[in-house]
Amino acid sequence: MASYTESIEKLIERLNKLPGIGRRSAERIVDYILKTPAEEIRLLSEAISRVKENVRLCSVCNNLSEADLCAICRDSRRERYLLCIVENPTDVTALEKAGNFHGLYHVLLGAISPLEGKGPADLKINGLFNRIKKDNVKEVIIATDADTEGEITALYLTKLIKPLGVKLTRIGLGIPMGSNLEYADSTTLSKALESRREI
Repeated sequence: MASYTESIEKLIERLNKLPGIGRRSAERIVDYILKTPAEEIRLLSEAISRVKENVRLCSVCNNLSEADLCAICRDSRRERYLLCIVENPTDVTALEKAGNFHGLYHVLLGAISPLEGKGPADLKINGLFNRIKKDNVKEVIIATDADTEGEITALYLTKLIKPLGVKLTRIGLGIPMGSNLEYADSTTLSKALESRREI
């Protein structure tokens, strides 16, 4: 039985650790790498290194950025009285693709998940209340995922934000239970924002 060389096997093992990449997919990627010109692979490697070196979290909202503030926080045209709370930076990207939200975001970098030992202290909640007060926020939209963890997180945030006296809404129709925002299409996300409900 033929086997891979040591370096190929190590690369397959590394690729296999990526989300959504099984052994067979890792083998296909290695095959692509072997057939592609060295210059193209060098550019790919440099792009990966640049992302790892340059991308960080926005100091205000925790979105991905290559500067202290992300492009959304720096954009003076955004509606600063409207704040949307999401779980991950990928959710910001998904909502931005929908194209009908022009407020600001706050990224929690996760959700409350007792089974994984993740509680409120593990989320990026610090600074959220200062932002609501300082930016004179009039409405907070909770756009956590429609799964158990997202719902628990939404309930927790509701208890904390409700006493601040701002309008509090939850995204509505369009997001199926048990799904993640990052996988929803633009039309579904657009409808979910339009049909948000007050909590």
